[in-house]
Amino acid sequence: MTFSKESCIVLFSGGQDSTTCLLWALKKFYNVYILTFNYKQRHNIEIECAKKILSVIGSKEKNSIKWLKDDSIKEHKIIDISFFSEISNTAMIHNTDIIYNEETHLPTTFVPGRNILFLTIAAAYAYQKKIHHLVTGVCQEDYSGYPDCRDTTIKSLQTSLQLGMEYDFIIHTPLMWKSKARTIKLMEKLEGIELYKYTHTCYKGERPACGECFACELRLKGFKEAGIKDPLEYLSL
Repeated sequence: MTFSKESCIVLFSGGQDSTTCLLWALKKFYNVYILTFNYKQRHNIEIECAKKILSVIGSKEKNSIKWLKDDSIKEHKIIDISFFSEISNTAMIHNTDIIYNEETHLPTTFVPGRNILFLTIAAAYAYQKKIHHLVTGVCQEDYSGYPDCRDTTIKSLQTSLQLGMEYDFIIHTPLMWKSKARTIKLMEKLEGIELYKYTHTCYKGERPACGECFACELRLKGFKEAGIKDPLEYLSL
């Protein structure tokens, strides 16, 4: 991985994938700015997890990641977009059943427009900061079929943002073609596996995690394939 003297913005939820991307960004970029979004998500415990992870990363006593530089994280902003809950009936926001929708062929946890909105807000923020690099944990290789996680969506959005602001943006997707197992292996290489115990994945917003929802099942499958124990606590295990 080549180190860059430039800055980046990381979209950070406090989940497994975004935490991996955060460490990837800290390894690659000189200054890192972090955005977390509050859209009244059902699993809003992830926001507290995000704060905890950043606290651990910032403490030499709490983490054992030898390569971390001091003061690489310049800012963490929590952006309130709670209005999003008023235009969406997804199970990711409302307490409805988490199932596959036979009409859309997508899980009912799909939040239409979410990643597009996140990246648009991040780009507007980056423009003001004169930052060109955005980092997001979307993945097409091992995911739930969300169309806004696809590589074609991200490439198209990057072009639209460049045109719409007449500014050069690069959207980095370090996990796009990685299975969950390979993502875990990347985190192991970055010396950050222990950070996973502070992350949140469970769609039901439970802590300890339920171990049974789509997100928990995918996470557990990844750890099994990677041959690494998940440090997260589960209710059903």
